Formats: sequence, C-alpha cells, structure tokens
Amino acid sequence: MSSIPNHVAFIMDGNGRWAKKQGLQRLLGHKKGADVVKSVIQQCMDKGINYVTLFAFSVENWKRSSEEVSGLMDLLRKYFSAEFSNIMEKNIRVRFIGDRTGQSKLPNDITDMLAGIEERTKDNTGITIVFAINYSGRDEIVRAAQMFAEDVDASRRYASDFDEEVFSDYLDTIHIPDPDLVIRTSGEQRISNFMLWQMAYSELYFCETPWPDFTEEDLDKALESYAERDRRFGVA
Repeated sequence: MSSIPNHVAFIMDGNGRWAKKQGLQRLLGHKKGADVVKSVIQQCMDKGINYVTLFAFSVENWKRSSEEVSGLMDLLRKYFSAEFSNIMEKNIRVRFIGDRTGQSKLPNDITDMLAGIEERTKDNTGITIVFAINYSGRDEIVRAAQMFAEDVDASRRYASDFDEEVFSDYLDTIHIPDPDLVIRTSGEQRISNFMLWQMAYSELYFCETPWPDFTEEDLDKALESYAERDRRFGVA
C-alpha cells in the first residue's frame, strides 16, 4: 500500500451483540474482544503504524448494568496484568486518555494501575498504544477548558494566549498526533463522542464486522480504502 497512516484509532463496537448472537453472556464478548486487541496491535506494528488508539470504555458506559461494568473493570485488570511483560518485551509505549481526576468513577486501583503502566513504559520507543478509558470527547474538551481557566486565574496563562495550539496542550492527547484514520466496527456509522477535537480531518471507515470477528483482512481493507483517498485538509 502506498500510504500507511501514522495513527489509526478504533471504535471497537459490537462485543455485546456478538455475544448475544452466539448465545453467550455479554462479558464473554468483551473477553473475546480483548483477544482481538492483542492481535490488532501486532498487525499494526507489522504494518509500520506508529500510533494506535483503542476506545475501550466510555463515560457513557457507566450507564450499563453494574454486573457488566464490574466485569469490564476486572477485564481491564486482568488484561494489563497478563500483557505487561509482552508490552515491555515489544518496546510498546502505553498512554491512557480519559478522566482520571478525583471526580472520576474509576476504582482507585485502576487509576493507580494506569499511571504505573504509563510511567514504566514512557521511555519505550516502539509503537504507542493509547487506551481511551472513562473517556468522552465532550468531557475531555470541558476538562481542558477548565484547566486553561484555572491557569488564567492563577496568572500562569492569559486569555489572550488562547488558540488551537495552546488548547491542544490541555487535552489528554498532548504529544499524540491526531488520528489519520478512524475505524468503527459492527456496522454503526457514528463517532459516539470519540476524539471530537482530534478527528477534525480524520478519514472515517465503517465496517460491518463486529469487533470480536475483526481480522487482518478487515484491517487491510480499511488501510486500502485510506490509501485511495485524497486528503486535502480544506485545500481545493
């Protein structure tokens, strides 16, 4: 392929519907989806993609049943516990975006775990994997605006400083390039409050395959579609 995106983001949709179709509990769909995450990361590494963002748990997901939410938190704990040695062996740098403030609903052990993984992988020089956990695009923008306002109140910034570049430094994605390609699985064609600021000029690709069935062939089709597009960024 003539054009490989620098940053690919995934809206990993369809785990619950996949499980229901198989006659399984929803959480088993999420577990199968976690296995696909591992394979997709390796595929992206092999293809020379430098950044991958995975929408793992949204702010809106707290509205799901307490059983499913608790299961998803346990799945996060198990995934990173099992995968950390592999992450280090493959020289992967891990970042997390989403609300981890004191007002966050995330359990304390989860926030501590995420911070520890970021710290221990910060000097790794391979692919950067970004997990969006307790994340919503609107929430991120509001938190960024609040932080800028606090800096203005404290005279660390002036209102006249405010522009797109300055504002981007207050977002969770500071030092992470905007996604070139966003892939959503399972047939839905919406962005679901994901990376609203960063997706201003992203190419969007929607596929029918549910995330638990997503294969390298599906990824290749998305990359082929991306390579055929003419990205003009508003320039005729």
